[in-house]
Amino acid sequence: MPNEDAVLSALLASSNRVTAADIPALIDEAGRKLGLSGAQVYLADLQQARLTPLVHPAPETPSPNEPTDPSKPSEPIQIEGSMAGLAYRTQRTQRSRDDCTAWVPMIDGVERVGVLRVTAPCFEDALLESCAALSGLATLLVMAKSSHDELVVDRTRSRTMTTQAELLWAFVPPRTIGTDDVTSTAILEPAYEAGGDAFDHSLGDGVLHLALLDAMGHDLASGGASAVALGASRATRRAGGTLADIATTIDTTLSEWIPDRLLTAVIARLDIATGQFTWINCGHPPPLLIREGHVVPQAMEFPAYLPLGLGLGQAAAPDEHHIRLQPGDRVLLYSDGVTEARTSDGSLFGEQRLADSVIRSMASGNAPPETLRRLVRNLHEHHQLHDDATIMLVRWHPH
Repeated sequence: MPNEDAVLSALLASSNRVTAADIPALIDEAGRKLGLSGAQVYLADLQQARLTPLVHPAPETPSPNEPTDPSKPSEPIQIEGSMAGLAYRTQRTQRSRDDCTAWVPMIDGVERVGVLRVTAPCFEDALLESCAALSGLATLLVMAKSSHDELVVDRTRSRTMTTQAELLWAFVPPRTIGTDDVTSTAILEPAYEAGGDAFDHSLGDGVLHLALLDAMGHDLASGGASAVALGASRATRRAGGTLADIATTIDTTLSEWIPDRLLTAVIARLDIATGQFTWINCGHPPPLLIREGHVVPQAMEFPAYLPLGLGLGQAAAPDEHHIRLQPGDRVLLYSDGVTEARTSDGSLFGEQRLADSVIRSMASGNAPPETLRRLVRNLHEHHQLHDDATIMLVRWHPH
């Protein structure tokens, strides 16, 4: 069997001038050289409901609600109730009972991308280690194509997206980022019709930068307002501006260029070394601090500043608030579209149910990305969204 390093180096070299349509064959070829019977990439869709193979769609694509046969490498697989989905949800390799098939997670940093289906007469530890390496390189190749190759986009969507949703998804970062010390993950729904909500998170110089935005309305102008706010936030932050500077720049930019749109926001930063969490609140629901399985009452409830876009000019800048996190603490940010979701009898989802859902999921051992995936799944099954619903969960876990 060829040397693993040589096989993976050859795969990397051969991927430089190909499209995403060529990647499945290259990965399968590399897998066979490593001793596998076959290897197939499956990508999670935008709402993390199913895993779709990275191949061109067949003439007849099965409905998302139809049962799927995971023994057929061309069929999508539901994340709930499948071995492939279990590998995705837990981020751990899963092996079939006959030990001839394994599902290896594909993870970009801490962002879940999909799974790699591998088959072999049997799996020894050395071969599984090679599968993990192959999965890691396959993830890098897919992510390298994801910004400009339509096949990757097509395989991660289940239906057409509105113009304003396209605008927002083009601006927001990956859903999950993190290090050994901190994880930030976010969900934006309805994914294909999002209008005015947006989120931002980034790492730099020992700081986690955060923003959750909610523009008035649910149309293209709303998406434009959030996109402009994201641009103003990043430009000001990267120029060395404070949180108050960011809010002022967003306010001035919106009032000048999109004058009839208001926007609420929580803009924050976390010092990763010390756990110092600093934020400003401009007309937004206050964040929740979750510590040792409970919401700390009123820990982050302070009077909110006015929404942005009013053209406040020389008005006093919004106040900064500070709290020192303890290891293991979570901070939950959300838009009012989450708490205002309603059941068929008209009852609200509410802040208490939101907090309880997160706490129960975390108590079950779920990581932050899986916690939010389950929460949104529950939200869609039992409630109707009347506005954009965005949730961001930050966990500080210094090692």
